[in-house]
Parts: sequence; structure tokens; C-alpha cells
Amino acid sequence: MSKYMKPEKVETYWFETYGCQMNIAESNALKTMLEGVGVQEANDEESADIVIINTCSVRKSAENRVWGRLGNYSRIKKEHPMILIVIGCMAQRLLDELQTEAPWVDYVLGTNDKQKVVEIATGHDKIIRDESYEFLLSYYKEGDYSTFVPIMNGCNNFCTYCIVPYVRGREVSRSLDSIIEEVKFLDSKKVREITLLGQNVNSYNFVDADNNKITFPILLEKVCEVANNIQWIRFESPHPKDFSDELIQVIKKEEKVAKHLHIPLQSGNSRILKKMNRIYDREKYLNLIAKIRKEIPNVTFATDVMVGFPSETEEECLDTLSAMEILRCNEAYMYFWNPREGTPATKMDGQISNEIKHQRLQKIIDRQQEIFSEEKTKYAKGIHTVLVTKKSRNDKEQMLSRDEHNQMVAFNPICELKPGDLVKVEYLSVNGNTIVGKQV
Repeated sequence: MSKYMKPEKVETYWFETYGCQMNIAESNALKTMLEGVGVQEANDEESADIVIINTCSVRKSAENRVWGRLGNYSRIKKEHPMILIVIGCMAQRLLDELQTEAPWVDYVLGTNDKQKVVEIATGHDKIIRDESYEFLLSYYKEGDYSTFVPIMNGCNNFCTYCIVPYVRGREVSRSLDSIIEEVKFLDSKKVREITLLGQNVNSYNFVDADNNKITFPILLEKVCEVANNIQWIRFESPHPKDFSDELIQVIKKEEKVAKHLHIPLQSGNSRILKKMNRIYDREKYLNLIAKIRKEIPNVTFATDVMVGFPSETEEECLDTLSAMEILRCNEAYMYFWNPREGTPATKMDGQISNEIKHQRLQKIIDRQQEIFSEEKTKYAKGIHTVLVTKKSRNDKEQMLSRDEHNQMVAFNPICELKPGDLVKVEYLSVNGNTIVGKQV
């Protein structure tokens, strides 16, 4: 037997997906496409005929995990015939290195070529590379009650810390007709919640055959028109610079649009925001938040914050902390800056030690945890609609769910329930980051 063997026929697949929600959506679409040509999911990676690793390059840690997994697959491939494919952003960024350092990988496919996985599985060895990104017909996986709907890909903003524009390319918007058809299909499948996806989702800008410009607010209205069984429409992640007054009015008017908005801050200091090339400053960001709150009083926020950006001072980090006090988020993604090879920030003066980064991050996390508790305690009253997700592992008598504001809710049911059910729950108390209630 040769060192690495390929199967005579591909009958089973195995996916490993790292990184963002877009990667999850694309993996789901590829799974559905593979099953459509008769390839079924394997019980584990060691028995699969074809293994696809969908990679991320946003952080070095994600790439390190993939390198570790590739070492494991080198061993497996010596014992079991298998086609091994690496796809996605890391494949786009490190194509030559992956081919050189991991010769047991059979195919390396960048961000424009993920759909070629199905061609490979059905015996097509000659792969013609695509020069542009193509959206797939549907990103739904059978049985999902919550799913993603990618509407755009790529980024034109070039934040100085971010690798995305280099691996995903320039912004391209999916056609309006394709999006509406998918939403109609999801509605027919009784999907309860959809999330419109894009690296800068509210930068969506499509021009139809009649030369009509479809902006994100227009798209959001049209999606609401065809969403009957769908309870909540969400979107991730918007850029503050494109959060228009028109968009705020659509969110206010449309009941289907969840009143929980993820609006990345990154830093609460204007000088650091300028060095990040974020296009807005502290005042513009906080004015946007104030405007949204005035128009939509029941809104809640999630955000992203980064500390330890090159040359950030202790006082500038405190500006981020003070902005978090104003935001009062019930979700926040908090992290410190890590150098990303190929981005301008890696060459900036004033690099900060990991020790100081950790200290600053911990200060942000500690205060934000208190804000979480304060906000949830204030919110834990009244009767609310929740989407059932699963049974509690800690208390078999309880079900877990999420509400419109993406808060975890544990409750005691009064009837048999399954994931995807919508029920009314009376909120009673808070336990850690979880609201506790009872079904009514």
C-alpha cells in the first residue's frame, strides 16, 4: 500500500469548520449539496471517505488549530483511504505553504472555490479555479429551526488590524431575487429565525436588471414581506458607518426584525479608532447608539471591543470602558489585539506587552460581567416569547431557550416541547447569565 491512499468511491463526508458564521453557513450549504449527490455524513473523521476542513484566518490561533489537525490527518491517511481538502480563508492566504508543508492534503481551495468540493466528491479531478465569489442557492441544513442567509461577501474597509479584505476580497452583494427565494424556502420549512450575514452586512448594495439600487434597508423590508412563519430576522455584522436613519426606521417599523443589534465598537477612543481605520469616532458611534435608543426604546445591544492596540494608553483603554458603561450591552465579544501577519497594525510603533493586554482585557471583562448581571436583572420580569433550543443538562426538568434579545432563558415546561418550538415564558429571576422562568 502506498503512503497515502484515496478511496475508490466517495460515500461519506466529514466537516470541520473554524471561524465565523459565514464559514458555518457555507459548510452547511456544502453538506446539503454533498447529501444531494448521495454522500452521507460519516460517524467520525477516521471513517470518512472525504474530509473538508473549512478554515479561518482572522486569528493566528485558528490557523494553529488547523495545522495541528492536519498533523492528525497525516496519521489517519496512512491507515485509511481518504480525500483531504482544506478550504476557506487560510487556504486562500497560505495556499503555497499548505501544499508544501502538508503534502498529504489533496486539495487546497480558497474562498472562491469552496463549491468545488462537490465536484471532487463526484470524481472530477480537474478543478478550474473561479475568479470571483459565487453565492450558493441555499445555506439551509435539513431540520434547522435557526439558520444563516448570506447576503454579501468581502470587505472594502481595510481596518488596519484585519485580514478579511485580503482573504475574502472586495464586497459583492447577492442578488435580491436569490435572497427572497431562499427566505421563502426557509419560511416553508418552518424555520423560526434567520440571520442575514455579511462581513459588513448593512453595506449591501445590489443593482437589479432594471438598474434599481437595492440598499440594505430596502432588502430588509422585502425579506420581512415574505417571512410568515419566521419569528425573528437578525443581521450580522453591521458597520457603524453604514447604519443609516432609513435602516433605523425599518428596524423600528418591522415587528419581525429582532430588537437586538450587534454593532461593533472596537475602541471607545477616537485616536485609536482612527489608527484602526474604523472611519467613525467615539462621538459618532455613541450618537448612533443614542439615536437608536430614542427611536427603539426596547432595543438591546451586543458589541465587539478590542484592547491593547498598538500605542493605546491606559487612559485610552478607560475610554473603551466608559463607552461600555453607556452601551450597557447584554452581549459583548471582548479580546486583546493579536498581530495578524499581512496587516498594517503589525508594523505600527508602540506595541504593547501581552501582560498589559491581559490586565486591560480583564478589567473590561470584570466590569462588563457586572453590567450583564445588572441588565438581565432589570429585564427579568413580564411574559416573553422564547425559542426552545434544548433540554438543560444541569436540570432535566428544565428547557433552555433564547429570546428576541438573544438572552439564554431556562424554564419549566408545562407540556412536551422540542427544539424550534415558540412558547410564552414568565421571567422570574436571574441565575448567572441565564434568566429563569416558567412556561405560561
